[in-house]
Amino acid sequence: MSQTFEMDDDLRPEYDFTRLPVVARGQGRKQSTLTVQLDPDVAAIFPDSGAVNEGLRLLMRLIQQAPSQPSVQSATASKKA
Repeated sequence: MSQTFEMDDDLRPEYDFTRLPVVARGQGRKQSTLTVQLDPDVAAIFPDSGAVNEGLRLLMRLIQQAPSQPSVQSATASKKA
């Protein structure tokens, strides 16, 4: 059983809100997320977002622990000397 409702519409016809995006506000809204598309060979190793995050955090720790390497510019300058 479908119901139709008629509303008294006081808005002018030039006000078209049908294409207005809906923005969630307040405590119940979703946290922002970032979506990335993985290549098939990478997706085979990282089956879900938890695995991707774990792998990236490991990479971050390894980068932070690695001894700093001289820049390419300073390395080529020392070879010329």
